[in-house]
Amino acid sequence: MTDIPRKAAEMDQSDLHERLSHLPIQANPALVEHAERRAESVQNRIADRITAFAGSMRFVYLHILWFGAWIGFRVEHYPFGLLTMIVSLEAIFLSTFVMISQNRADAKHQVVADQQWRTVQDEDKQNEELLDLSRQILELTKAVHAYATARAEAAAPTAAHPSGDDARPAT
Repeated sequence: MTDIPRKAAEMDQSDLHERLSHLPIQANPALVEHAERRAESVQNRIADRITAFAGSMRFVYLHILWFGAWIGFRVEHYPFGLLTMIVSLEAIFLSTFVMISQNRADAKHQVVADQQWRTVQDEDKQNEELLDLSRQILELTKAVHAYATARAEAAAPTAAHPSGDDARPAT
């Protein structure tokens, strides 16, 4: 293990948060657009607020107080039939909101996946264009090399004649 991951693992949560708090966090533009479309519906906004509350510790504390008061003030006697019915109905509704929340999370993941797929397709197209340009550059390089080689051979003196005379014609 390198030093950096070990140090990061040893940091406590607040220290890590403090070190990373200066970094800008930019929301994914596709998710921002998705959230704006979702916020246009009153039903979605209500479901989001209920889900946010039901998934909070305030919800837990409220139920502890409610159940404690219900039993402590003896609103009804054991086996607490009305309380059981109320809690069962609440569980039915909360399970519906959990499914709504999961659907919302799935929709967000799909938005990100769609955006990433479009990016991959765009990058693939760019890579193909770059490969084509690279092939063209290679062909041009070969042509320039062949031309330069031909000119160099034409300009180079031919081998001297065995008599010592220059084999090039006199001008």
